[in-house]
Amino acid sequence: MLIKLIDYGLPEKRKPFRAHYNDCGADVYSPKAFTVYPQETIKIPLGFGLEIPDGFAGYIYPRSGLSLHGIVCELPPIDASYRGEIHAIISNLSKIPYVINEGDRIGQLVIMPVILADFTKNPQVSKRGVGAFGSTGV
Repeated sequence: MLIKLIDYGLPEKRKPFRAHYNDCGADVYSPKAFTVYPQETIKIPLGFGLEIPDGFAGYIYPRSGLSLHGIVCELPPIDASYRGEIHAIISNLSKIPYVINEGDRIGQLVIMPVILADFTKNPQVSKRGVGAFGSTGV
């Protein structure tokens, strides 16, 4: 699937990149240096937008190596209709400041299919009740 990049100042060497043809995520890079302090969440502009087809959404997933250090990406969806600059939302769950250098890989862009649901107050009758945790005796 080809996804069009919208240029918001993205250098060619910093466009999303998959190291292997079958990797599900494409690395995204920090455009400059940042320090993320303990328990802090920051947003990092990535220099590009996306034209995602209807029926799909994008997500910036954490990188496993950073996650081991408590540096994670939050996962708000990138809607198919959004054409603005994409940001990585990075949280530091550790107890020490973490320095992100310019050009560091900070997340993985993943494009996934989504179900575009319609909602109603008049669903079909179901035998499933409204009981929650443990209501089936398990």
